[in-house]
Amino acid sequence: MNSLQQIAAFTDTARHGSFAAAARETGNAPSTLAKAVGRLEQRLGVRLFHRTTRQVSLTPDGERLFDRCRRLLEEVEELQAEAAGVRQAVTGTLRVDMPIVLGRRWFLPVLAGLLQRHPGLSLDVRLHDSYVDLVKEGIDLAVRIGELKDSTLVSRRIGSQSLVLVASPAYVAARGTPRRIEQLDGHDALVFRMPSTGRDRPWQFRQQGRAVELHPRSRVRINDGEGLVQAALLGHGLAQVPEYFVREPLAAGELVEVLRGSRPAPMPLSIVYPGARMVPQRVRVLIEALKDVRL
Repeated sequence: MNSLQQIAAFTDTARHGSFAAAARETGNAPSTLAKAVGRLEQRLGVRLFHRTTRQVSLTPDGERLFDRCRRLLEEVEELQAEAAGVRQAVTGTLRVDMPIVLGRRWFLPVLAGLLQRHPGLSLDVRLHDSYVDLVKEGIDLAVRIGELKDSTLVSRRIGSQSLVLVASPAYVAARGTPRRIEQLDGHDALVFRMPSTGRDRPWQFRQQGRAVELHPRSRVRINDGEGLVQAALLGHGLAQVPEYFVREPLAAGELVEVLRGSRPAPMPLSIVYPGARMVPQRVRVLIEALKDVRL
């Protein structure tokens, strides 16, 4: 194998976590990929993988090389497409990471539309509420909620998410409706346990133009937003959730909003993707499509 093929073998293996899994997708024999990676390690004079009988994991040197190789191969793919005069043809596998409810309700229909318009496109969609390392996992694009930390990722804001505090009519009838933030201490709180950290997400409010954060005591913690809504519908207490989670129950009178005048500032909704001089065409068409999403 030449140098570029060895790099491709290394990148495919790193993305799939084993020679066998990479071989199944690329149509090569596992031994072919293993030999190519071995030759690359010999040429570079470093070990790229920790190997076991079933899987491989990147060494620190391997992680650095994987980041660079992935971007290199994407640029080669773009150059080949441009040279062949098929720049508008969208092909390949689009790997996307999205929050569960947002992905299921709003973004999967967008992805379905892309599949219809681009027959050469395939999808690998991961729906979960924890953050992953895009480069390490081989993700093309992710949707993130909230302020973004400084990173090497490119980000674009596509919208915002509003948080609302809700309860069932039966709950407020029995326990009363809080009129001020200070009155929340005497109520039952349903809190969201963040999958990314395992910690409780604090309640957020705005009072006299200032951001206010509360850490309510709670007997009920749930790591799923829709589960939190269900607990509120059952009358177990107050829950703070994204507004689009409860749009229908609020309209139907199954839930009521509490402290509407103290809603926090909307949280930014962004897409992020690995930085590169040439963004793959499959990613560009998704970025364009996501501009029209309205929560």
